[in-house]
Amino acid sequence: MRDAYRSLLTAIGAVLALWLILGFWPLSTGSRVALSLLVVLVSGGMFWRQRRASQARATAVGEIVDENLPPEDFQGAVILVCGDNSPLFMSGTRYRETRQGWYLWVKDAEQLPLFAQQLSLVRPALLSQISVMLAVIPEQHTSYEGFTQSLRGWQRAVIQCRAAFSTIPPLWTVTWVSPPVPGPETEPVWFTTLSQRSGIQVFQPGQGNVSLTEWARETGSDTRHSRLSQSLWLDSLLAWQKSAVDDLLLVRRGELPEMKPCAQGMCMVPVSGVSGNLWQQHITAVTALPPDVVVTAGPLPLPEMLLPALPRRRGVSHRMMFWRNAGLLGGIFLALAMLASWMNNHRLIRNVGDHLALYHQLTGEPVAPKLRAQQRLRADGALLDDWARRGEPLRYQLGLYQGLRLVPPIEAAVSDWAPPPPPPPIIKKIIQGPKTIRLDSMSLFDSGKSALKAGSTKMLVNSLVGIKAKPGWLIVVSGHTDNTGNPKLNQTLSLKRAEAVRDWMRDTGDVPESCFAVQGYGESRPITTNDTAEGRTLNRRVEISLVPQADACQIPGKTPTSSLDGDESQSNGE
Repeated sequence: MRDAYRSLLTAIGAVLALWLILGFWPLSTGSRVALSLLVVLVSGGMFWRQRRASQARATAVGEIVDENLPPEDFQGAVILVCGDNSPLFMSGTRYRETRQGWYLWVKDAEQLPLFAQQLSLVRPALLSQISVMLAVIPEQHTSYEGFTQSLRGWQRAVIQCRAAFSTIPPLWTVTWVSPPVPGPETEPVWFTTLSQRSGIQVFQPGQGNVSLTEWARETGSDTRHSRLSQSLWLDSLLAWQKSAVDDLLLVRRGELPEMKPCAQGMCMVPVSGVSGNLWQQHITAVTALPPDVVVTAGPLPLPEMLLPALPRRRGVSHRMMFWRNAGLLGGIFLALAMLASWMNNHRLIRNVGDHLALYHQLTGEPVAPKLRAQQRLRADGALLDDWARRGEPLRYQLGLYQGLRLVPPIEAAVSDWAPPPPPPPIIKKIIQGPKTIRLDSMSLFDSGKSALKAGSTKMLVNSLVGIKAKPGWLIVVSGHTDNTGNPKLNQTLSLKRAEAVRDWMRDTGDVPESCFAVQGYGESRPITTNDTAEGRTLNRRVEISLVPQADACQIPGKTPTSSLDGDESQSNGE
């Protein structure tokens, strides 16, 4: 895969991982931050390794450039030409393109595995179209030992291509030798073997393949004589091919496995050779008449007729590999996101179910726990209602949201119970006993003051309706405080407040001062505890009582039953 596609895949994987962590997976805030940092670090490390690997590949196989390679959509065969390959290419060129194939020149056996590796990286779609052609030109060699060593080196290099192609590429051999009577305009004659059953076929331009027997029976004295000599030449070539090439490839030797060529071709065409070459040595051993050495110009013909018979399968391009891997990443992300969404919905159902179970377990006695449980359910219902109107968060979606079915049980639970009404408020201003009236000091006086507040008159009139001045009854006005502050000052303040109420009653009701008795008790007589604010409020009071006393409130010349407000219809102490 190209480096750009690989980097893009890494970026897509990082984005999907961050999206999964931050948007879906049920994690705590600290875990989200830690995993996000880990994803960023791993992605950065992968980018760095990819860059280093790209630079290393470019350095190791710097001689391979895209201009020499076929395009990625090339439909023909791609042939790595090994062995005696120099005569097949023009000087300075690294490839030959034909209608059916693209022939790539491989410099030596050590370069073949690197070439295969680079080709698998830059042209993965062509891997299924690649094969290795072993070019054999016996007229280029003078030593059998050197030829055998070269052939084994190429054989070992083909085996090493397995790492790049995931399998040993198809191997086929082609041999070129000069014909019995070479001439400057001699047409090349091709002999091919595709399988043992079909035998040797002879390729004729415009006529296709015919069997060797039919080709040898061709009529015409000149043609027949020429083909008879070529047949004898072919027999010698087959014998040399078997002993020098086939026996080496088809026999396992140490770490080198047996390698059976998928196709073989032999071409009789004028070939430039060296004196004393292997072909001359072989013919001399058979006929004692060595063939002449030929000098030709131009590259040798290519075995186009063998290309349709090479095994092929459909390849995978860079783009196809990218979309396949991107689809794989997307599938993994979708599966994990759906799992996270299921977990989030399961947690939501469990939490709301726990709230409902706790709510139904509480009886309402005491009220506070059940009221808190009800408020929690109301908050759950408000959240679900907001999601229903605006849309639930993405982490609950993907077709798994279960919040809508939780709304009815929440609404039913909230509606089936209501807290009891609060008790009536405590009247702090007036607490009246059978013959005693208690007035809240804070309603009559400012804090620390003994002068009646403005607006307190109405409350005094309404409160003292039942207090009547009559002979034999003494109106006792007593002041009280809480325990806050100095006890002596509290006693003085309570006395002054009692005197202020006495003065108002005296002046307003025209009651003689002899009808009153004023007392200041300070904090000495609390009616409840001073440890709470409510208790201290009740203790800050002014009490008015009617106490029977025979000589009290004697008013000469007046009706003894005159009251403060003139109302004689109410009884004392009411």
